[in-house]
Amino acid sequence: MLAAYTRARRQTNIQYIDMPEQIRGSYQYFTQSEVDRLRHAGYNGGFTALEDAVGAYVKGFLDRTDRFR
Repeated sequence: MLAAYTRARRQTNIQYIDMPEQIRGSYQYFTQSEVDRLRHAGYNGGFTALEDAVGAYVKGFLDRTDRFR
């Protein structure tokens, strides 16, 4: 989320709110991909860093007069 604010040149305004204990087990806090099987299958290309991908999205789509074109 910070990458989107940075690329949009906006000040961050994020407040963390603890997940209620009753529903905590139903949500995922952290995601990390494992690419071992992808490499084993023969993929030897690179990956785009999250910050770069978000930057391209903000610049290419959100930072336009008409976001739907």
